[in-house]
Amino acid sequence: MTTIRPATPADLAAALDIYNAVYPDHAETLEETEHFLAGLRDNPLKPHVQDWLAEVGGRPVGTARLWQAPWMFHPDRYHLELAVLPEFRRRGIGAALFGTAQRHWQGRGAREVLAGAKETEADALPMLERRGFREVMRFFDNVLRLDGFAAAQWEAEMRLPEGVRAVTFADLQTELGEEAAWLAYYACQTEARLDVPRTAPPSEVALADFRNYRSKATFDPAGVWLAVTEAGEVVAMSELWRDLTNLERLNIGLTGTRRAWRRRGLGLALKLRGMRQAQRHGIREIWTNNASNNAPMLALNDRLGFRRQPAHVECQWGGAEDRRA
Repeated sequence: MTTIRPATPADLAAALDIYNAVYPDHAETLEETEHFLAGLRDNPLKPHVQDWLAEVGGRPVGTARLWQAPWMFHPDRYHLELAVLPEFRRRGIGAALFGTAQRHWQGRGAREVLAGAKETEADALPMLERRGFREVMRFFDNVLRLDGFAAAQWEAEMRLPEGVRAVTFADLQTELGEEAAWLAYYACQTEARLDVPRTAPPSEVALADFRNYRSKATFDPAGVWLAVTEAGEVVAMSELWRDLTNLERLNIGLTGTRRAWRRRGLGLALKLRGMRQAQRHGIREIWTNNASNNAPMLALNDRLGFRRQPAHVECQWGGAEDRRA
């Protein structure tokens, strides 16, 4: 017999085991998940989050989470994540979890829900379509095997324009002091992220939330490369994050450039420095994720030797209005 019930904090490890079994390429540790949920609880926007657990004979076999993202927040916009262990699929468990989450968002007056699945998941996408979801964007994991990366061939592309130098965030903290370095890093990220393709408009991220997100164990100040002008302004950035479930892998966060400094090769120069650094430290793979409509970044990653994986297909139900001024 299948039962669906609201999850409690004591269920978090069991739910994470299900998620990691279904999405091993994006596995997380319990520490990471707890940090993520704490960030939602402490965010001044008070985003909603609700988890459910599906059990068969007392065994956890499925999980669902309905939540709101502070970085593209709207009070009527929600995100749905759902996972069922492969050996328990086609028993109606996913449909039951979906129905439970749907009744919850209807009760809250949601006007938009975003959900998705891999293009290789034959059952998930048709299920979303039958329930009124439509495809809005595709995201590709791109994987680079560093054993085939020849850094010496990219020396010319690593050069920066006159008056701009590359430093890690760790070095910038030493040079400017911690507070000034965080402000410079934050200013660059705040502008660069505005043009990142996404399924909903970005919302403002406060400095405190920016720093809190980077207080988790996957953040490495020495893995963040910044382009800095003589005046001390950070004008481009490329982040490499640790992967705590695979110590031979790093994940690219944001590679971006402030608008006035684009088309000068800054992002490429910084990304290459990170790749060279990772290779020297014995990292075997670098993963990144790009939207299907981000043609310049996809082309750049193709040029660098990244290989695209099956796409994550993001789907939308409804559509909340953008209330930004």
